[in-house]
Amino acid sequence: MAFGSLDNNDSNVMSEINMTPLVDVMLVLLIIFIVTVPVMKHSLEIDLPKVSTAPQLDKPDVVKLSVDAKGGYRINNVPVSDEAMKKELAEMATNHPQPVVHIYGDKQVVYERVIGAMAAANKAGIEKVGFVTDPGN
Repeated sequence: MAFGSLDNNDSNVMSEINMTPLVDVMLVLLIIFIVTVPVMKHSLEIDLPKVSTAPQLDKPDVVKLSVDAKGGYRINNVPVSDEAMKKELAEMATNHPQPVVHIYGDKQVVYERVIGAMAAANKAGIEKVGFVTDPGN
């Protein structure tokens, strides 16, 4: 019997686990892995494209588009009208590399004016638009 015989009155129960079957299973698994790993080594050959790792030499310009408390637009601290802002953003979008537009919105301005600046940049085709905030205490 596995845990002792019932005909013994000593009440000595064997409390050890028989490790032999576990070792046998582990050896079989080890042999299976040794045999199958070289078979799995054959993989699909893919011809990946080559890329240049040269650093980008021409940095894009940063354009500061701000919306003041009254809702007026300024590009690089020069006041512009709504139509002039849209035209300037459209001209900037044709430059290579495209400039990065940072939008500064006054906290007192109507949110619609800031969204209007973002929408104008999007319609002009400018790809990189960011919002600048003041972390303030």
